[in-house]
Amino acid sequence: MKIAMLLDQQIRPQVMDEETCRLFQSAGTVVWNQTTENEPENARRLLEGADIAVTSWGSPALTADLLDAAPHLRLVLHAAGSVKSVATDEMYRRGIQIVSSACVLSSGVSETALGLTIAACKNFFALNQEIRQGGWSHDNITDLYNITVGIVSMGIAGSHFAELLQNFSVHVIAYDPYVSREQMAALGVKKVTFDELLEQSDVISLHAPTGDATYHMINRKTLSQMKDGAILINTARGSLIDEPALIEALEKKKLKVACLDVTDPEPPAPDSPLRSLPNCILTPHLAGQAGNGLCKIGMHCYEQMQHFLAGKPMTGEVSQEMLSRIA
Repeated sequence: MKIAMLLDQQIRPQVMDEETCRLFQSAGTVVWNQTTENEPENARRLLEGADIAVTSWGSPALTADLLDAAPHLRLVLHAAGSVKSVATDEMYRRGIQIVSSACVLSSGVSETALGLTIAACKNFFALNQEIRQGGWSHDNITDLYNITVGIVSMGIAGSHFAELLQNFSVHVIAYDPYVSREQMAALGVKKVTFDELLEQSDVISLHAPTGDATYHMINRKTLSQMKDGAILINTARGSLIDEPALIEALEKKKLKVACLDVTDPEPPAPDSPLRSLPNCILTPHLAGQAGNGLCKIGMHCYEQMQHFLAGKPMTGEVSQEMLSRIA
């Protein structure tokens, strides 16, 4: 069995530790990308005769030209989140399966969302600044008790966030047109419309994919529907928020705080008010996984390869139908 490692030598050590590399090598003949190139021509050379391919950030789309080099290719393991940059109709037409590592990244997203929820409710950020300036108060503190947390999109990250919230005495509601009332109820979540979520939530956490239907879903109108003093958390995509509208809402203190792990553009412009508004908390797109946590991705890919070879269901497989509605 030949395994083509398309991920380049800069990405590989970030997502695969030495043990994972050894495991792949014990499973077959591994051809490593020994360059920092992600050009199609280099990928085609690596793919020649491959049965399985591993891709990641920067890997080229698997077009017919590349796939012709690997007529026996049956599985692509994507050591990253969204597969949209590599998956093609031609790949599916040839019966090649693809697995995403989004489920690994999503656990970090939901955990970060929970951390930001607790910190924002407890007012950690503002009180830290107050103490540094000589103050000492308990102003504007909310505990995770008897409040309503609204989740926008119940995909992998949103669903895990809902599970984490079951450890607290909060009401959890969610908006997702693709998830049934029964599926949400199984997670302890009440299904509501988007308008109801905006109007009822004390905390709103965004987990929606980017797309025409979600572009600037948080805008002047929807911000005006939120509770005064609500908390907004975005660990999904910066394009979900109309930033000028958000800046205006923060300046007017319509929101208690906005916690943004993602922005549009990214990073924010040097003179963006988001950088200086005291009720805007920014983190550098770290929610998915960072540091040593990224190596979970490589192990996930190896484990799913073993499932594939054993004829077992794979976690993270992305069908062609799913592509239109996932991140």
